[in-house]
Amino acid sequence: MKSKREAPALKEGRYLLSGNEACAEGAITAGCRFFAGYPITPASEVMTQIVNRFPEVGGKFIQMEDEIGSMAALIGASWGGIKSMTATSGPGFSLMQENIGLAIITETPCVVVNVQRSGPSTGQATKVAQGDIIQSRWGTHGEHQSVVIAPYSVQSAFDLAVEAFNLSEMFRTPVIFLMDEAVSHTRETLVIRGGYQVYDRINNGETPPFGGKLVPDMPRFGEGKKLLITGSTHDSKGERKTSDSRAQNDLVKRLNDKIEKNREMLERYEEYRTEDADHIFVSFGISARSAREAVDRLRADGIKAGLITVISVWPFPDGIIADFSKRVKRIFVPELNLGQMRTQVERISRCDVIGINKVNSEPLYPSEIIEEFRRHK
Repeated sequence: MKSKREAPALKEGRYLLSGNEACAEGAITAGCRFFAGYPITPASEVMTQIVNRFPEVGGKFIQMEDEIGSMAALIGASWGGIKSMTATSGPGFSLMQENIGLAIITETPCVVVNVQRSGPSTGQATKVAQGDIIQSRWGTHGEHQSVVIAPYSVQSAFDLAVEAFNLSEMFRTPVIFLMDEAVSHTRETLVIRGGYQVYDRINNGETPPFGGKLVPDMPRFGEGKKLLITGSTHDSKGERKTSDSRAQNDLVKRLNDKIEKNREMLERYEEYRTEDADHIFVSFGISARSAREAVDRLRADGIKAGLITVISVWPFPDGIIADFSKRVKRIFVPELNLGQMRTQVERISRCDVIGINKVNSEPLYPSEIIEEFRRHK
């Protein structure tokens, strides 16, 4: 994989930014130079930051008529050789699902930011929730894999935005950047350091655009190569094979294998005070921030608690959680839904798994996590 080091678009130093603004800056640092989107709460500040900053870095912005068109524009721009991104929230993310499927089958690298808010439907547009975990994995139909990254702070929103672009380029796949409203609107210090590693797609034309190796090279339009891009089943050259069972089998298996066989590269998580833990919290996004504080308070009371912050929501970090489930008493899963992450933890665990859930459009507070913990201890 070709890689290079670029100086960050922001100068080294400390900045006071929101999660949305940090996400936009991370995208710019990763080389994003095309953004198509439609305003929607609570994701709009990603777009406004891009609008303000793109003239300084030579980027192109277009406000589309809706989220369907936004996702389509991303695919076209990416095949033109430009790193591309959009940002939306629940209703818009739902509209994007068909074209996310198109990006998956055409192996089009791009980043889709989904800032979760309360739902279903319009719900409470300005309020926090974490109800899009399952949709981010299986929102589009058919057998496929998804790569989903979830930040939990302003710093991680920047750092992981760079990572999201790198992974999309490495594996030729859309990457979902799954923030929540609280992280997106939290304003805190972002520290910019030099030496961010940025990956560019391979474009040397040695293999067909849809085969030849697990992650094929990706040519771009306008360079003289005949390209056929279709959402139908296709062979390694892109030619439609809608009645060919072998072509369907080979395509679907390769699309899945390029993610499954690289789980170690894709899985991301952080451990906090887990070395001697008897009880583990597993959480993500803003709920992981509250869980971290709960761990500290429990430790102060002599209770050996620890935290695993899930960053790669998909592929889910099965191995580390399965290992902890063999040696801790219980696993607690704080999340702003009715158990979407808990079901994944239960699937791989050998100990009791207890959900700590809240769906009233308010964040989980450390005191609430501690209270629920003590009820089941």
